Amino acid sequence: MAGDQLQVLNALDVAKIQLYHFTAIVVAGMGFFTDAYDLFSISLVTKLLGRIYYTEPGAPKPGTLPPAVSSSVTGVALVGALAGQLFFGWLGDKMGRKKVYGMTLLLMVVCSVASGLSFGSSPKGVMTTLCFFRFWLGFGIGGDYPLSATIMSEYANKKTRGAFIAAVFAMQGFGILFSGIISLAVSAGFDHKYKAPAYEDNAVASLVPQADYIWRIILMFGALPAALTFYWRMKMPETGRYTALVAKNAKQAAQDMADVLNVELEAEEEKVRKLAESKSNSFGLFSKEFVRRHGLHLFGTTSTWFLLDIAFYSQNLFQKDVFSAVGWIPPAKTMNAIEEVFHISKAQTLIALCSTVPGYWFTVAFIDIIGRFAIQLMGFFFMTVFMFAIAIPYEHWTEKANRIGFVIMYALTFFFANFGPNATTFVVPAEIFPARLRSTCHGISAAAGKAGAIVGAYGFLYAAQSKDASKTDAGYPPGIGVRNSLIVLGVINILGMVCTFAVPEPKGKSLEEASRENVDDQDEPVGA
Repeated sequence: MAGDQLQVLNALDVAKIQLYHFTAIVVAGMGFFTDAYDLFSISLVTKLLGRIYYTEPGAPKPGTLPPAVSSSVTGVALVGALAGQLFFGWLGDKMGRKKVYGMTLLLMVVCSVASGLSFGSSPKGVMTTLCFFRFWLGFGIGGDYPLSATIMSEYANKKTRGAFIAAVFAMQGFGILFSGIISLAVSAGFDHKYKAPAYEDNAVASLVPQADYIWRIILMFGALPAALTFYWRMKMPETGRYTALVAKNAKQAAQDMADVLNVELEAEEEKVRKLAESKSNSFGLFSKEFVRRHGLHLFGTTSTWFLLDIAFYSQNLFQKDVFSAVGWIPPAKTMNAIEEVFHISKAQTLIALCSTVPGYWFTVAFIDIIGRFAIQLMGFFFMTVFMFAIAIPYEHWTEKANRIGFVIMYALTFFFANFGPNATTFVVPAEIFPARLRSTCHGISAAAGKAGAIVGAYGFLYAAQSKDASKTDAGYPPGIGVRNSLIVLGVINILGMVCTFAVPEPKGKSLEEASRENVDDQDEPVGA
C-alpha cells in the first residue's frame, strides 16, 4: 500500500529517528508526568488531611478522614478524567489535536494550583473545594490521554511507533516517582522528627506547626512541569495525518511536515480529494460500517483497559499491608503528622523506583520487537500468577519471617502490569482506528479504563474490608476480605487475557494499514 499512500504520510512512516521525535515524546510525555504526579500525590497526603481537619474527639477515629470523604478526595479526579477522556477525545477529532492540546494542559496547571489553595470555613468546606478543583484537574488529565497518544502515533514512523507512544506513557512512572520525591523533600524540610503525642491520644497536639502548608505545597507542585512545556505544545504543528485526512488540506499538511522532516514534499491535492470522496472514509462512529470494521476492535480495547484498571488500581488496597509488614511505615501512634507523610512517601518512592518505572521502560524496549499482543497477554498472565501467589497462601506472607517474599510478589504484580497491559492498552487504540475517529475511540477506550479504576478504587475498597464487622475500619461495612478480593482480581486478569484476543496486532504497519483506512469493501486502496 506504500505506493498508494500520500507522500506526506509515507514520509512520516519511513522517517529516520530525528530530534523532532524526541521533542514530541518530551512535550507529550510531560503531560503524563503531570497526570501521574497529580493522581498519585493525593494518596500521600490523605492521612495528613485527616489529622488536620478531622480531630473531633467524638469521631469514630479522630485524625482520620471519614470513608466517604476519603473516597471522594482520592476518587473524584478519576471521575473527572473519565468525563475528560470522552469530551476531549471527541473534540480532538472535531477541532484538531493541536487546538485542543493546550486546553488540557492549561486546565491542569490552573487546577493544580487551585487544589493547593482550597479554602473553607470548616473541614467540610475545605474538602468540598478540594474535590471541586480535583474534578476539573481530572477533566484536564483525562483529555491528555487521547490527545497525547494520537499526536505521538501520527508523528511517529511505523518501525518504532510503539516505543514512542509507550515512552510518552512511561513518563507516568517518573511522575509517580517525582511525587514521592517531592513529598519526601517537603516533609523533610519541615520538622518531621518533632516528637509529638500519638494522634489517637491527642490529634491536635500531634500536628507539627505549619502542617497545613505541606499538603498544599505538594499538590501545587504538580503545576510546574506542565507549565514548563506549555510553550512547546503551542509551537507544535498540527499532525500531518489530521491535516491531510481529516481537514483535507493537502498543501498545509505537506508544508508542516516538510518543515518537521526537513524534506521536500508535494501537495497531492487530487489524491486527497479522492480520499475525501471515498465511502470508506465517510462512515460515522457506531454506524453499521464502523461496527463491521472496528466493532470487535473497540470491544477489545475498552474491555481490556476496563479489566486492567480494576486490577491495577485495586493493587493499592493492600499497599498499606505491604509497607507496614516490612516496617517501612511504623505504627501511626509513634509518629507525628509530618513524619507519617515522610514514611508513606519513602515507601511509594521505593516501589516506583524498583518496580513501576522499570516495568514501563521494559515495554518501551520490547514493544516493537515482540509486539503489543504478546506483551499484553504476558502481562495479564503474570499478574494473575502473582496475585494468586499472594492470595492463596495469604496468611503465610503476612508472617514476619516472610516479609521480603511478600514485597517481591507485590512488586512483581506492578512490574508486569507496566511491562504489560497498563502500557499496551494505551498504545493500541491510537493505532487501529481511522484518523477521523482515532482520538474519539482512544478516549472511549481510556474512559472504559477509568470506569474500571473507579470500580477498583471504590468497589474493592469496601470489598477488601474484613468479613468480621468488629475488625472493619470505622465507617466501612464488612467485606469479603483482602485474600478473597485478590482471588477475584486474579480472575479479572484471566478475563483480560481472553479479551486481548479481540485486539489486532499493529506492529510494523502504517496507521492506514492497521486501521484499514482508505480501503474500500473490495480491499482496493482508494486514491491510487
